[in-house]
Parts: sequence; C-alpha cells; structure tokens
Amino acid sequence: MAADPLAWWRRRSLRLRLTATASAVLAVALGAAAWLLVGVLGRALTDSTDEIAHQRAREVAALADDGRLYDPVAVSDGTIIQVLDAQGRITHVTPGADRLVPLVNARARGRTPRNGGGLFVDGDPYGIPGPLRVVVVRADDGRTVIAARSFKDVADSLTTTVHMLVVGTPMLLVLLGAASWVIIGRTLRPITELRRGAAEITGTARAHRLPVPEARDEVQELATTLNDMLARLEAAETSQRALISDAAHELRSPLASIRLQLEVALGHPPDEQEWRETAEGVLEDTLRLSRLAEGLLTLARLDEHRRPARRHPVDLAELIGATADRYDQAVVKIMGLEPAVVEGDAMDLGRVLVNLLDNAVRHAAARVGVELRASGGEAVVTVTDDGPGIPEADRERVFNRFTRLDSARSSNDGGAGLGLAIVRETVRAHGGSVGLADAGPGVRAVVRLPLPRPVPGHAKP
Repeated sequence: MAADPLAWWRRRSLRLRLTATASAVLAVALGAAAWLLVGVLGRALTDSTDEIAHQRAREVAALADDGRLYDPVAVSDGTIIQVLDAQGRITHVTPGADRLVPLVNARARGRTPRNGGGLFVDGDPYGIPGPLRVVVVRADDGRTVIAARSFKDVADSLTTTVHMLVVGTPMLLVLLGAASWVIIGRTLRPITELRRGAAEITGTARAHRLPVPEARDEVQELATTLNDMLARLEAAETSQRALISDAAHELRSPLASIRLQLEVALGHPPDEQEWRETAEGVLEDTLRLSRLAEGLLTLARLDEHRRPARRHPVDLAELIGATADRYDQAVVKIMGLEPAVVEGDAMDLGRVLVNLLDNAVRHAAARVGVELRASGGEAVVTVTDDGPGIPEADRERVFNRFTRLDSARSSNDGGAGLGLAIVRETVRAHGGSVGLADAGPGVRAVVRLPLPRPVPGHAKP
C-alpha cells in the first residue's frame, strides 16, 4: 500500500502546522507585494523620465518651428538633444552630444510610440554610461527632435530596491513566523491547560473541573461545555452508585428472609416443620425479588434507549378502559375519556397506567378516578386518589429510584420504590412529562403525552 504523502504533515503538532501554513501564506503575499512594488516603482520612474524628456523635446521643437533655435541647444537639466533635418542630418545638439550619429536610427524613429512613450538605447556607444531613455518628437519642415535622458540613476535605484527586498523580505518573514509561533502558542495554551486538567481527572477525582480561560472565546465555550459534561457524568455516576447501593439494600432483605426461613425449616425435625408455610413465605420473597429485577431491567432499558423501541399508534382511551377493568369497579372509576391516539409502545404505556393505578389504589381511602383529555396538542391522563396525599416538598423526590416516603404511603407491600421512577422515564421516552399535584385530599398524577401533528394535505377520514 502506498504511503500517504500527507501522513507526516498530519502527525505534526497543531502549532507547527498553523505556523508553517501562516508563514507560507505570508511568504507568497510578501513575494507578490515585492514583485508588485518593484514593477509599479519602475513603471512610475520610467514614465516620469519619459515625461521630462518629452517635455524638453516639445520645447525644442517649438523653438525650431519659430526659427529661434540656436546651436548648441541650451538645456539645463542634463537632457541630451539632437535635432535632425528632413534628410536625417544632425543640425543642432546640446553641448557634448554626438553630432555625427543619431541616437535613434531611421527605422527605430519610425517605430517610436505616438503616445509620447520612449525607447531604451544603450549609451555606451555614445560615451554615456548606462542605458538611455529616448523620445522622438516631429517638428515642421520634416525635422525631428530626439531627447534622451540617462536611466542609470533610475536603474541603480531599482537595483537597490530589489536588493533591499531580497534581504529584507526573508528577515521580515522570519520575524513574522516567529511572532506567529509565539501568538499561536499563547492561543493554544488554554487548550494545553485543558489537556493537562483532563489528564489529572481520574476515576477517584470526580469533583475536578477543567480550567476555564478568562478570554470570552471558543476555548472558553469548549471548557464550559466540557465542565458541564463532567458535571453530568459525575451526577450520572453518583446516581448509578446510589442505584447499586439501593438495589443491594433492597435485595438483602428478601434474601435474608429466604435464608432465615430455610435455616429455621432445616433446623427442625421434618415431621415438625410446616413445609407448605415455609414454601409460601419463600415464594412471596421470590416474587418480591422478581418484581425488583423486572423493575431494574425496565429502567436499564429506558436508560439505554431513551426512546421506545416500537412506535405504533396507541389508542389511550381503549388502553385506559382495558387497564381499569382489571381493578375493582367500585374503587377505580373512569371520570371521562376523550379520543386520543399517541405514537409509542402500548406495553410501556400500559405499564405506566398500571404503576399509577397500583400506587393510587394502594393509598386510596375509598376511590380512584381516571380521566383522559385531549387539549393543546397533548393527551392528558389524570389519576386521582383520595388518600393521605404527599407533601409538596416530596412530590418531585418520589420520582427518584428507590424512594419511599413514611409509613403513611409506604407499607411493606409498597414495592421497592421503582414504580414512579419507571413512570417518569417511560413518559420522558415518549416525549411527555409527568407530575404530582394536590387533590385535596389525596394526590393527582398528571401525565402529558404529545399528540401526532397532522400531516398537511391529509384530511381526517
């Protein structure tokens, strides 16, 4: 298998990759800026030289047209002037200029730009060091004025500029790269602190939190989010530990009872022991263990999936009627049933009703009422008993696992305290909510489940 050419790059540190990328971009930008600077500067200096030479040539042409041109031609700024007649012979020059050979031959003069632009001419054959910038202007009577200016100073300036850029640009790039290394390092320092803080958090140091930087940036948001996650994990672990402890406590009682009954039975002679009574006691404790195991498995499944595994239309009115028929009709009364169909698992929702009705019947003085209403896009199931009630401070706590209140509502047949916990988790898995309210006397359990939204364009049959 061919090696990935980018594997080495991906294995480098984030700081190195960011610095190298930033330096590469800076190098391209500085190189382009230097090239543009030299080009613009050279063009500007060339145009300035052409403008001066063209201006002097026009002045000389004007003097020639007026007949006021004298030889030698007097020009004070060092511009070299040659005036040619119609036959191409030199008639007037500035002091020191060549009187025999024109700076531009006839063919080159014909190619001279008409917009005032100039030509480069080598000055060495004329005893002038460096290149010359030459312009040609036409005058009356077929005369031609040639104006030239030395380009050596401009060329030297451009060369100096290029040398400075060649030396200065790498130095500036190194300086900017070093600054980028430092700045990126300082920017990534909070992430390093987060990594160190995460490395210090172990299974026995659950209360630790990651350091939150002072800057209000994305790293602070990340640290805050991670700390919130740690808090949730800590709460979940605490809840799990409490669940294990409570489950062990609940399992200990029936197991101890079974062991005691069996030890007592075995400690008596067979003919003196009531084995049927012992078997009934053991069976009762076994059923208690079975209910506890079933409740724990149900909670484990709800914690794992968070949503019902099977979702089908469930007619709540039909489900409530079938569930209420299992109880004494003199105790459980259906107060009203409005049509309501929700999406969910009929078995799980039936367990919710059974748990609420069992709890209500267990603590009711004489009557339990069940009602179903549909309003505001929700199906509202209400189960009301006329028992001793629950203090307002405990109405939220009773939904915790293995929570049982005082003897007024938690006799020995009250279960392990998982019923309301299963109710809440099941209702939440169906996207609803459950709460308790005062019924004066008694307690009112209110379950709210969302009704399916109607599909646009589909009318009810």
